[in-house]
Amino acid sequence: QVQLVESGGGLVQVGGSLRLSCVGSGYIFSFYGMGWYRQAPGKQRELVATITRSSTTNYADSVKGRFTISRDNAKNTMYLQMNSLTPEDTAVYYCHLEAGNYWGQGTQVTVSS
Repeated sequence: QVQLVESGGGLVQVGGSLRLSCVGSGYIFSFYGMGWYRQAPGKQRELVATITRSSTTNYADSVKGRFTISRDNAKNTMYLQMNSLTPEDTAVYYCHLEAGNYWGQGTQVTVSS
């Protein structure tokens, strides 16, 4: 069965960086587009970034220039490099497989001021 497992979240100070990872299994990783979403307390889940099977990327305006999505098909892993973090980036970050609409369990990112 399809599994998506995120890691890399944590507590970081304003201006700091984190790199999230998402390992996919149970499907042919390289065949499908994927994405990162986030949900802050009291808010709806929102798109952060997506990456196609050919590594074309798309970003929410709020993270453009600060976040970078990438994938390593040999490792069945998608990444989200997050730089210049602000308190507004505090949320649970979810990995998403577009085909079949699968979600990971989420990883908490907290940015302290």
